[in-house]
Amino acid sequence: MNGSPVSRISVSLPEDNLIALDAMVAARGFASRSQAVNDMLHQALTEHKSRQGEDVMVGIITLFYDNSVAGLQKQLADLQFQYIDEVISSLHVHLAHSQTMEVVLVQGPAGKLQAIADCMTTRRGIISGRMQLIAALMPPVHPLPGE
Repeated sequence: MNGSPVSRISVSLPEDNLIALDAMVAARGFASRSQAVNDMLHQALTEHKSRQGEDVMVGIITLFYDNSVAGLQKQLADLQFQYIDEVISSLHVHLAHSQTMEVVLVQGPAGKLQAIADCMTTRRGIISGRMQLIAALMPPVHPLPGE
């Protein structure tokens, strides 16, 4: 837990949720219930934070699309160029049956990142897409002259 102080709390759960939690702890290999609950809570808090404001966050936009749709790959490349300040990197992998999976690494204000993800995931030919953010920052690769 990155060296910060730890507080102990008590949580009451319905029996079926406790059984499901214990099964998940075992299946995923968590060291304890606390570690599993902390992981889930961190994800929920990060998601909540990403919806609340304009905090700068880092994340990925995952796209799964039909690459036979005319112009789609160019549209996605153009969007990445349009948002060059937020798009850090991308990787695409060609799959079977004219399908492609693309992962776009982004950093910026949460609201703007959501707008970029919405622009990408709503294109004709996108089969599925989603964005996942975390409350962290990447250090600059090279500072700009004069900084």
